[in-house]
Amino acid sequence: MTALGFLYPGHSAEDDYPRIEQLLGSDIRLDVVHTDIGTDAHRVDALLEMGSAERLAAGVEELRMSGAESVVWACTSGSFVYGWEGAQEQVRTLARTAGMAASSTSFAFVHAAREIGAARVAVAATYPDDVADLFAQFLRAGGVEVLQVHGAGIITAAEVGAWGEEEVFALARAADSPDAEAVLLPDTALHTATHITALEKELGKPVLTANQVTVWEALRLTDRRVNAPAMGALFTREPIVQV
Repeated sequence: MTALGFLYPGHSAEDDYPRIEQLLGSDIRLDVVHTDIGTDAHRVDALLEMGSAERLAAGVEELRMSGAESVVWACTSGSFVYGWEGAQEQVRTLARTAGMAASSTSFAFVHAAREIGAARVAVAATYPDDVADLFAQFLRAGGVEVLQVHGAGIITAAEVGAWGEEEVFALARAADSPDAEAVLLPDTALHTATHITALEKELGKPVLTANQVTVWEALRLTDRRVNAPAMGALFTREPIVQV
């Protein structure tokens, strides 16, 4: 059994994690601990507070007690808002506090894009334009070319969490670019776990979503690779190791 730990802000789309656990179909356990979201707003000051070391540290002990082997801060905006260097420091501090390998969803997107060989991407963000642009800047700092950014202008995670399949597909279609090698949906408050393969079929290219890449990153930190086609192209890369 490989136990993976996730620090998830508030309550929006955390039910993606038990769904993903089922879709992985392996000896993988996903343990989610909720952190204090503070002010629910896709606004820079609120996001900086949401991702503070104190808020993340509050959930670490519970993950340690669960036997987690790695921990990922499951919040994209609450990590990329710090910039590349600041997000690295955030992860280093989390690793020291937790006593285990750590990362964040923002770095997960960069690593996942490299994994599938997507050098040029389109971003389908629920965020306001200024926050969506910060994510694009973060990707570029990680060596990923961003061809197009579409922001939906949604302020709260609560509103994003209420979105259904129709809204998710419309967002992805609006952001796609013919030259993009993948489409990225960066919000962990967005339910996407059951839509990934259908989105890839619709767009004709790999789709990376926040909760999907967050779980993949936690696996990467523990040197596990699981073949789970229901989780999209990211989970079909060689070499395949399946228990």
